[in-house]
Amino acid sequence: MSESRSNYTPRPMSSKTTYALGAVALALIAVIVFVAIRNGHDEVSVRNDGYGSAHDPGVHVMLEPDGSILLGRPAAPKTIDIFEDPICPACGNMERVYGQEIAQKIDEGKLAVRYRLVNFLDARSRSKDYSTRAIAANQCVAEGGSGPVYAKFHTELFTTKRPSEGGADLSNDELAAQARIAGAPESVLQCVSTGAKVDAAHTSAKTTTDALEALLGGSAATPSVFDGKTKIDVSKEDWVDVLTR
Repeated sequence: MSESRSNYTPRPMSSKTTYALGAVALALIAVIVFVAIRNGHDEVSVRNDGYGSAHDPGVHVMLEPDGSILLGRPAAPKTIDIFEDPICPACGNMERVYGQEIAQKIDEGKLAVRYRLVNFLDARSRSKDYSTRAIAANQCVAEGGSGPVYAKFHTELFTTKRPSEGGADLSNDELAAQARIAGAPESVLQCVSTGAKVDAAHTSAKTTTDALEALLGGSAATPSVFDGKTKIDVSKEDWVDVLTR
């Protein structure tokens, strides 16, 4: 058997096969390089990672008459408006990257945020009404009056618990369970689980969408952040820091 192996001469590959394999290898390398470059440019580091949601007891939350939710210290020198849809992937990404930096500025009293929630992605949820129900849940928790509780609830719904478009979403009972984890009292849990504010949320979401369309010249898109009537470019990595200098 050893003689058989020593006398064996491998057949050379044809030049056609060699060229084909070479082309495949080059193509694979090109794809790997492209993906690496793209990820390097698109992936933004989480700002203030590890800080968490706003947690200072001096932070207040208020459910405003138009359904907007104001979170911050009463004397905060600047208030920004953040328009979001609870299903919106880009909203979730913005909250993931900048939410903790925003939270720290809120705790420090440098910034207040008015969350203006819209529901134009309802149809892309499996239940066909998730955005509206999530807005109603946000309003229930905000009406409970605890800034840190609302901040934690909002953060979870827009990051780890945000459903994907077309994917399974949270029932009212599951939304109430998240409110319980955030520390909301029983009265708030009842408000969430029974959908007590769903009709009001539907109305406020329509009004908010109209306001966003007016600000953007007729085309509503989320996330959109405004300092007064000035739209903030949230693609700039230091936008939160710039706002609070």
